[in-house]
Amino acid sequence: MARESFDREIQYLRMLALTSGAYNRQQYAERLGISVHTYDKMARRLKEIASTVQQAGPAKTDKDFGDMLRYSYPDSADPVLLFLFKGKSLKESESQRLSLLLTAMQDSPQTALQLLDICCEGMDEVLSLPDEKTIRGDLKYLEGVGVIQKLGSSRPYRYQLRNDWISELTADELLDLYDFVDIMANTQLPSVQGYLLRDSLKKQLLRDGFKDDHDGLEAALYKYHFYSRILDEAHLFSLLQAIEERRRVSFLYFTPKRATSYASRNTNPLYERDNMGKQVSLLPLKIVYDHQYGRWYLLGFSRGLNVQKFRMEGITQLAVTDVVPEDEYSEKLELLERRVKHSWLIDTGRKVLIRLKFYNPGPSIPNFVKDRVRHQGQWGTITEEQEEGFIYEIEVNGTTEIKPWIRSFGSSCEVLEPAWLRQELVGEWKEIGAYYEPL
Repeated sequence: MARESFDREIQYLRMLALTSGAYNRQQYAERLGISVHTYDKMARRLKEIASTVQQAGPAKTDKDFGDMLRYSYPDSADPVLLFLFKGKSLKESESQRLSLLLTAMQDSPQTALQLLDICCEGMDEVLSLPDEKTIRGDLKYLEGVGVIQKLGSSRPYRYQLRNDWISELTADELLDLYDFVDIMANTQLPSVQGYLLRDSLKKQLLRDGFKDDHDGLEAALYKYHFYSRILDEAHLFSLLQAIEERRRVSFLYFTPKRATSYASRNTNPLYERDNMGKQVSLLPLKIVYDHQYGRWYLLGFSRGLNVQKFRMEGITQLAVTDVVPEDEYSEKLELLERRVKHSWLIDTGRKVLIRLKFYNPGPSIPNFVKDRVRHQGQWGTITEEQEEGFIYEIEVNGTTEIKPWIRSFGSSCEVLEPAWLRQELVGEWKEIGAYYEPL
């Protein structure tokens, strides 16, 4: 992942995807909490990355940036929104330096000093030249993320690109691997790492002589239902690592209800502004994915005993902090599990028993209603079966999260208990019905 924070770019790209470029420059800058000048710089940088990744011609790169995010079915097999992960939000000098290093190590192992000479010879004249400390820092970073490997046990160490597993595969094995990764990346969660691996395999196949549209590389095309949600995975792996290492995290949080979704970091106190975000220190314990709306949630504890819940899309400026003792972590995790044991998703409200009657679709029709209830009904049980339908019971923390699921069955589902939930849904259906009254 990126070496620098790119929260601002992620929030901007999400707004572009959700609004199809409906806002102007001033409106985007206002919602990001930045100046129009900073917005223009960011948009130019993203456009450069997009044109590089997509290898677009001059005609494509000249059009409006929002148009580059409009997609068709073939485009969704290579999600345009992922170009930010590919571009890594690196500075221009850093991007060119890493490219030179990786290219040099692809042919043969190189020492740090040899790589320093290669970078100094290959860098553009307008960019500052690196020193030995910078090169060694780059090598440490690349080794840490598994891109390169160190050879030898004594100095001077040599470094080599870590791609043996690809080069040892036959053409058929590589194609089989690509097909498997292609399916998994487009149908499973999380997907970002799968898309990046898929892209690397595709480039290797093209280098080996395969032709994109003629040798079966695009055997299947997919449409990601929650297109902008791919970007919510930006912090996912950092949070999973923090959970594994029992570490606290801190971040600036923006609720989805606020008009602003990001705030600039102002180092000059004369220009410091109210960022409207909430600074949070949290012990992360669980990450939950809502498949119905495509949302990621982070659950954990702050200094108190209340469960804290955050939508991942509102998290910015994430930082991993101190380690907590194992006994404290286990105690909080056990408490969280008890609180969410009866949560349809993440609700921690009061428990309530819900009784529903589902109606069968009719004679000689496959009972897709019962199949769906059994598949999606979690720990609920079918307690009684009748000729026209069946009774389903479940105890959940509150009704807010289960109500959309109940409504999705339409006339095939009737709420029996509790009475107040039944009246709530009656009122909602009447309101919906009023929308369709003759004008």
